[in-house]
Amino acid sequence: MEGDTTARRRRRLRDRLPLRLRHHWKPVATLGLGLAAMVCFLGDARISPYVTSSSRVEADGITENVGGPVDLYDTSVSHSIQLTYHQTDFDKMMKGFRDDGTKDYIEADLMIDGVYLNDVGIRLKGNSTLMSLRGNKGMPGGGRNLPDAPQGAQAGAPDGGGGQDRGRNRKTGGDADGAGGMGGFGGMGGMTQYDLSEKKPEELPWLVKVDEFVEGRAYQGEREISLRPGSNGQVPLNEALSLSLIGKSGQKAERYAFTELTVNNRPSATRLMVESPDTDYAEDVTDGHGVLYKAKAGGSFTYRGDDPTDYESSFKQLNKKGSQDLEPVMKLIKWADRASDEEFARDLHLYMDVDSLAAYLATQNLLLNFDDMAGPGKNYLLWYDLDTQKFSVLGWDYNLTFSGDATAGPKDSISSLPQQAPSGASEGKPDATPSGMPSGMPEGLPSGMPGGMNGMNGMNGKGGPGGLMGHVLKTKFLESDAFEGVYLKAYRTLYQKFYRSGTAAEELQSIADQARSAGAGSKELDTAVIELKTTVTDRAAALAEDQQVIG
Repeated sequence: MEGDTTARRRRRLRDRLPLRLRHHWKPVATLGLGLAAMVCFLGDARISPYVTSSSRVEADGITENVGGPVDLYDTSVSHSIQLTYHQTDFDKMMKGFRDDGTKDYIEADLMIDGVYLNDVGIRLKGNSTLMSLRGNKGMPGGGRNLPDAPQGAQAGAPDGGGGQDRGRNRKTGGDADGAGGMGGFGGMGGMTQYDLSEKKPEELPWLVKVDEFVEGRAYQGEREISLRPGSNGQVPLNEALSLSLIGKSGQKAERYAFTELTVNNRPSATRLMVESPDTDYAEDVTDGHGVLYKAKAGGSFTYRGDDPTDYESSFKQLNKKGSQDLEPVMKLIKWADRASDEEFARDLHLYMDVDSLAAYLATQNLLLNFDDMAGPGKNYLLWYDLDTQKFSVLGWDYNLTFSGDATAGPKDSISSLPQQAPSGASEGKPDATPSGMPSGMPEGLPSGMPGGMNGMNGMNGKGGPGGLMGHVLKTKFLESDAFEGVYLKAYRTLYQKFYRSGTAAEELQSIADQARSAGAGSKELDTAVIELKTTVTDRAAALAEDQQVIG
């Protein structure tokens, strides 16, 4: 009514609520009270999930396994790989890598030994081996979160290689591994500075992921194939030789073969393709009833508390995701971090397969591997046996083997430079190098290196916590008198298999022939074979005179 001054009645609170909420207010109220009680009693306590199931089933099983005419890693036959991708995708991928070190997957079509696979994923693989592609940002780890290199660092070509336009999508995939280690530094006694260029994509180190864009697909049971650094005359014979010797000794090693690689319409190049440690690789370790963890190049073996997420930057779980987690690794790190020397000697067998650790460390020394579990690339895997509940250490990434001093003994640290004491240095210190630098490091490293790289204590595993070098398991094991016997026993056994039997020299000849058959024949390759043969011969001769080795 016009002019009515009667106040309008306000709506009740319950009438303002949605009808559905009014009908079901009791369950909602109960839930709210429950959450309030949890906050009251738990406060800011952190809740971390732990998975304890021992299921053998993988969450991402293979649903399409493509066969081929020959075994992928059959070294007795010739292999060929052809990659075809859209040039625009390649250019964008390279820009992202140059700008911030990211390694994005792009789609490509793959022809492998005559078998066609559409839409595989490919990305750059490696860390310091890719330095030349980033110009003044080319530092270990691809330059991510690290200072820029000084002026004068080698720059890669800015433009892309040839190719045909084909519509593609992209998917990001971060690099979790330590591939390449310190391989980018030149002048380090057998360590090659690869002059990589975007103009020569056939020479770039690649990771081919068969199931990146087609879920559940594999080729002969393999979902990843690694094309290692080095091509043609620089193809890594040392890595192939190392893998062959390790496999013949009965230890777990990635399979490999040489292949002819063609990218778009570029000339072909001889490459070493290597099995990539992944979910399927883990299932081939012993009976597969265990969990495989890969150490990350930028991580550390340092106790960070009881939250699994705090270790994801240091380790990647490769298999049994969803049924297992990082808890076993956390427990191992916590114990090793806090154990006294006496406790370490007494209780190591409760956490690790001691014979496995001895064999791993002996192998790295025998093969003169500068970049092992204590090196900057953190090139090792932890295998956790779900039956014994103990760890074993496995190696991978051997492109820096057979470098340094061929006369190094079982307890000497392995460096990438010949052991040479500086003027005025004390005698009896095998890890001294020119200018007083720690063993395994070249002179003239750029200033501003990340913590743990400048001033680290050699390659004998004494690097500080969180640094790029050193590993507490290696250090304490080799320094403990309690394990000297088991270590030397493993060392002598492997010395017999590698060198005294003549296997190393025989395998090198076979590997050189394989590389030539794949198209790598050249004077440069011949020179590389002669140099590696000299190292193998010198190593065998030196060990044959070492009383610790021959007893």
